[in-house]
Amino acid sequence: MTTIKKVSAALLAVGVAAGLSACAPAGSTPAADGDSAATCNVGISMPTRSLERWINDGEGLKEKLEAADCTVDLQYADNKTDQQISQIQNQVAGGAKILVVAAIDGQTLGPALEDAASQDVKVIAYDRLINGTEAVDYYATFDNYKVGQLQGQFIEEQLGLADGKGPFNLEPFAGSPDDNNAAFFFAGAWDVLLPYVESGQLVVPSGKSPADNDGWKAIGILGWGSDDAQAEMDNRLQSFYTGGDKVDVVLSPNDSLALGIEASLDAAGYAPGTDWPLITGQDADVANVKAILADQQSMTVWKDTRELGGQVESMIQAIVAGEEVEVNDTETYDNGTKVVPSYLLDPVVVAKDDVEPTLVESGFVKAADIGL
Repeated sequence: MTTIKKVSAALLAVGVAAGLSACAPAGSTPAADGDSAATCNVGISMPTRSLERWINDGEGLKEKLEAADCTVDLQYADNKTDQQISQIQNQVAGGAKILVVAAIDGQTLGPALEDAASQDVKVIAYDRLINGTEAVDYYATFDNYKVGQLQGQFIEEQLGLADGKGPFNLEPFAGSPDDNNAAFFFAGAWDVLLPYVESGQLVVPSGKSPADNDGWKAIGILGWGSDDAQAEMDNRLQSFYTGGDKVDVVLSPNDSLALGIEASLDAAGYAPGTDWPLITGQDADVANVKAILADQQSMTVWKDTRELGGQVESMIQAIVAGEEVEVNDTETYDNGTKVVPSYLLDPVVVAKDDVEPTLVESGFVKAADIGL
């Protein structure tokens, strides 16, 4: 996937803009191509309440905007595309002049957003790129290729693959096929791990090993469902690990899949401290942080969504003030119709020793909530 590989070379770690209405630096993108300032009436469309991170994202952004005297309508769409479209249409009808949309399916929102754009509504894609339409003005996200890259590098380092160690039994998973980010997560990890699969240092007994980055959807878990990940892992264990072989490592692109995988391993008799495999994750959900402390998950990639919310708030305030919106990538994120001006934040690896100094001391999680 040449576009994804381009991401790896192009992205730089950047700070988070915290000013509410400061002028953007040189090279930024005009907020409205010379249009006058917008009204701070914001519709936030989040995909679901079933994942902890989306609750935190939505509520956190709503709180920031209301503190800045914006009118905010926050909606969750229960992972139903039709419901998300209807909610967006209702937000525009209710007076929203700026939409912040974390798409369930990045391919289906075009008509609703094009109708919004015809009414001078500005659209910020939140964490997930919206594809196939001109009607997306900005994109705010983390470096999603780097998320996967960090997972792959963690596996590489922990197993000593670069030193020639192996073979190890690997079971790779990928995210929801309708989530544009899932391709970036998988590509980042697979660019690190595939050479070791090809060399035989990593063996995939299930055979669910894409030949290249483009094959990721074949092992994707629709909707990022924990139950579906558990069922898939159950099937792999029952079908391909019946002769006493053990799983050594599982590439899980996020925490919700990791929970299902961990439940499957537990039911199959795997035990932390003896034969428990290395398992990756993403999002630093409370249940998974507990799993890390209990040696049931090896790491999670933390994306501090408070910083993402702060960056989106800055974008909104620039739009409202008629100023330029700060972006730091104007080349990478092509949605099939346009290259969307983007702001990328940097993700962080959190392993067991990092939980307290990184997550607790930053206030992202409370010590009491994770048993510390």
